[in-house]
Amino acid sequence: MVRKRKAREEQGEASASSSKQRKASGGKKEEVPVPPQSESSKTQQNFEPYPPSKVYRLIEPGPVLLVTTGSLADSTHNVMTIGFHMVMQHESPPLIGISLGPWDASFATLKKQRECVLAVPAVEMANVVVDIGNCSADDDDIDEAGGKWQRFKLEALPAAKVKAPLVGGSDVIANIECVVEDTKMVSKYSMWVLKPVKAWINPNKKPGEGGKMFHHRGDGTFVVDGEVLDLKDRMVKWQEYQD
Repeated sequence: MVRKRKAREEQGEASASSSKQRKASGGKKEEVPVPPQSESSKTQQNFEPYPPSKVYRLIEPGPVLLVTTGSLADSTHNVMTIGFHMVMQHESPPLIGISLGPWDASFATLKKQRECVLAVPAVEMANVVVDIGNCSADDDDIDEAGGKWQRFKLEALPAAKVKAPLVGGSDVIANIECVVEDTKMVSKYSMWVLKPVKAWINPNKKPGEGGKMFHHRGDGTFVVDGEVLDLKDRMVKWQEYQD
């Protein structure tokens, strides 16, 4: 009973105090000040939510590549298309990471032989490269043609350091012969770390000098190399990587 009486007395005092405040302000309801909008809130007004599961579409600018595995000498060579890859180290040694998983027929071959070739196709090969990435060696039309190389009329050339072939043709910008350097991330992420051991470039299709790569946007659409923006004079901390 004492607690209830004390609570009623406190409530009465609060009510009286509130009544005095209303009288002092002429009976008007007191306005609650609105806090100023934070900078982060202002910034968010310029954007809209984007699904985290699709962020690869925002940061997938690397050129579409062809990967060859197997051996040209014994006619076990295969070719496939990839879009997930990255430069991991400039030198000592140079390293490239590629995503190639067990769902790809080339996975077992790369795991066994630990070498491959990365071919950089020009935009003129876009249709063929996409078709290669959307078929399997087990498909009837591929099998009837004798394999992907025959089906898509690709030229296989002997490499200098690895058994897998280079991809020939006037519309191939470059070929990079690689050996597997590290497999620690393969089982968990299907990420292979490759070390280039030999590289070849088409003098008539150098990037920025006639050779245009194409880049998958992650949704079946592609962008093509365009204007070259030369900011070498501003790259003061990276001059050792400028020719």
